[in-house]
Amino acid sequence: MTALDERAPVDVGDREVALANEILRTVCGSGVHGMAIAGHDDHDEMGVYVETREQVVGLAPSSHHYVSRTQPEGVRSGPGDTDLTVYALRKYMRLAVAGNPTVLTVLFAPAGSVLVETPLGTELRELAPVILSLEAGRRFLGYLVGQRERLLGGGQRSRVPNRPELVAAHGYDTKYASHALRLGYQGLEVVTEGRLTLPVDGPALAACMEVKRGEVGFDEALRRVDEVRDRLDEAIRSGRSPLRERPDRERIDAWLVGAHERHWAAAAAR
Repeated sequence: MTALDERAPVDVGDREVALANEILRTVCGSGVHGMAIAGHDDHDEMGVYVETREQVVGLAPSSHHYVSRTQPEGVRSGPGDTDLTVYALRKYMRLAVAGNPTVLTVLFAPAGSVLVETPLGTELRELAPVILSLEAGRRFLGYLVGQRERLLGGGQRSRVPNRPELVAAHGYDTKYASHALRLGYQGLEVVTEGRLTLPVDGPALAACMEVKRGEVGFDEALRRVDEVRDRLDEAIRSGRSPLRERPDRERIDAWLVGAHERHWAAAAAR
């Protein structure tokens, strides 16, 4: 056993506060996208919790998140591993209104992928129409472009895909390429339909899974990524999206204030 193998699993952040005040948790990652391959993918979950009153309006410290991983820091997760990230509600909402594709899945996860949902969690999911905006479409496009660049060896070296077993088998990191393609299809749906359907289905799923399983070569995978990138870019520029330009921050702020107050009142009454 190496020194790396002996390192402890990741467990950082406000564990006790997060797990005691969780309002929502869903499956995320490949599982919620319907793109998991049995025996090859790990299990990802994401949640939201309400910080204590002292953390929000007092001086109590807050990490604004809790992260738990089966594997130690620096070790890639694999089959049988679970990665959990739980965000404080305020941090979660900042990421969501900015259109972060990963955190948005919590709002649109199907019922079978919802693991924890309190009444406040239900209300949060019901806010999806005022959270989603063209900012999300731009963020999906930005993530796709960044992943495409790293597939070609550019961008931040620490974030270049590094799955040598996939490169050896198929000539490129098929999992990473499938993520880029999925982002394009999902961003296109967000911009043109004003919603995010999970799991991915139909021709989009088929195209992504062909890439993920290495059934097409790198040139074809890149062509697919470029094609959906161009469609998404055109949809954003067209002016025909049903989405508002920006999230409804006034309504979101009002809900955030009320949600914290109601959660604290309920906690004090227990």
